[in-house]
Amino acid sequence: MSRAQTKQVCTIGPASLERIPQLVTAGMDVARINFSHGTPDEHKEYVHAVRAAAHSARRSVAVMADLPGPKLRLGELAGGEARLETGASFTLRPDDGNPGDKSAAAVAHPEVTRHLEVGDRVLLADGAAELRVVEVVDEAVHCEVVNGGLVRSRGGVNVPSQRLPGDGLTEEDRAAIPRAVELRADLIAQSFVRTAEDVRALRKLLPADGPRVVVKIETHMAVDNFDEIVAETDGVMVARGDLGVDLPFEDVPIVQKDLVRRAVAAGKFVIVATQMLESMTGAPRPTRAEASDVANAVLDGADAVMLSAETAIGGFPLEALQAMERICAKAEADGGPFLTPSSYVGGNAASDSIVAAGSYISLRVDGSAPDAVWCFTRTGRTAELLSLSRPGVPIVAFTLSPIVARRLAVRRGVTPVVLSANAKSGSLVERMESAWQAQRAGDNVRKVLLVTTSQQATGINRLEIHQLGGAAAR
Repeated sequence: MSRAQTKQVCTIGPASLERIPQLVTAGMDVARINFSHGTPDEHKEYVHAVRAAAHSARRSVAVMADLPGPKLRLGELAGGEARLETGASFTLRPDDGNPGDKSAAAVAHPEVTRHLEVGDRVLLADGAAELRVVEVVDEAVHCEVVNGGLVRSRGGVNVPSQRLPGDGLTEEDRAAIPRAVELRADLIAQSFVRTAEDVRALRKLLPADGPRVVVKIETHMAVDNFDEIVAETDGVMVARGDLGVDLPFEDVPIVQKDLVRRAVAAGKFVIVATQMLESMTGAPRPTRAEASDVANAVLDGADAVMLSAETAIGGFPLEALQAMERICAKAEADGGPFLTPSSYVGGNAASDSIVAAGSYISLRVDGSAPDAVWCFTRTGRTAELLSLSRPGVPIVAFTLSPIVARRLAVRRGVTPVVLSANAKSGSLVERMESAWQAQRAGDNVRKVLLVTTSQQATGINRLEIHQLGGAAAR
């Protein structure tokens, strides 16, 4: 079975640091560095390891820095974890330097007590345990454990989103953004976005051609304001863990489908995330329900699917990625009748019409369809338009820029290939073919559709069927 067109995002952590070369070889397209965990030195080590492994494998792998955002988190727990019992009392308190236990724990945001009220529902670790506020005294929030469960140090504390303190960027975010830029992150994910103004505030802190912005949709407010938010961003992450505690959990599947469709229609890439193969943090195989969940994200039309704890702290990071890849490839190969058509209609520019025509040619079932679509792109835009049209065959994007190549790594169906800027001999098409053969030896691609620009240099304006190893046939 060929490699999936749906891209694979892996969260890097202690469990995967030593296995990054294997993850790159197995198909990791985007390495997520979660700034909510670990130290700046660890983040730097992760990024350097990803870059080195990608260089060795001759692959373009993007790095996504994920900002902490205003999410509340537990402090340290004695032994790293605690099991809360249903019916017991549990207190959220300011951080006094002492580790927590099954009866109380610190919350990193001290002013949270000013925002919680009696009767509020509080969920820990994406719903592993549920609390109900019964009393707020001074700086302590006394709760009843409605549903017990296992929680870990630095686990999330979910409160109603309208009670989250501060604006869209915390001081921790503002300190992390320059580090993400210094590490040359290709993507930067903004947590707990609630309004379009949150995204604009982030953009003001980024250089003009800095990392592409990915908004994480994980609150009811973000769903309500989705159209305004998506207009300000480059990509969307449907982060179902927190979304599923801010919305009724039964609403999440339909909301996911709706957000994926609307993101693609707006011309943005979209990642579906959280608990996709959660059982594989401790088991070498996914559950059947998890396999269905991943396949449904593919059929919904997502550009990428993401592994979190599975690869960051789980016992089977490589096996989780391999399972995700297999599920995606199978859903793409056999799920055609159930695949959501692309909702992107394009604009009125000639380039949009050329791309639409190329997609039509690629989707033909009479044997005349090409094996792949090839394009040369300086900014990545041609490949992005092709990806949005979902042509049904692989898209190979040749570029002179390693930065552009890495940014395209998150786009569904796109394989970025960097051309040498020093190669002067041969036509552009000959250089493209030579680079492909060097990196993809043994591939069964024989006929490709070239989406190119003529010497008039007026943008995308040419479609051409090209036989590899032979003359072009127009």
